[in-house]
Amino acid sequence: MACDRVRRLLLLAAPAALLAQLPANSAGAPRELRMVARKFAFEPATISVRVGDPVVLRLRAPEVPMGFNLPDFGVRADIVPGQEAVVRFTPDRAGSFTFLCDVFCGNGHEDMSGTLVVTA
Repeated sequence: MACDRVRRLLLLAAPAALLAQLPANSAGAPRELRMVARKFAFEPATISVRVGDPVVLRLRAPEVPMGFNLPDFGVRADIVPGQEAVVRFTPDRAGSFTFLCDVFCGNGHEDMSGTLVVTA
């Protein structure tokens, strides 16, 4: 009897132990973040995500055409007023990475950038 009980507990504990080792976002559901590209700033200017978690950025530009470029991850999009630009990526390394507007949007364009913070 005691042996059967221990065996059952071990059988129940094994899947739980395996699940505990999976990454937090193992279901594959991407983290969706909304961003606005305004003259001459991204809102928010800093976004934080985790290594290995899929990310979907939903970008809007209410004023003029803008661009979004995150060169360290090969991510780029045009942002047209009245339309939502969507970019998807999965960060594969930790660190701080600069994203920027790569479509000239007026005086001040040169300083339009932000930071992606990727944690382990």
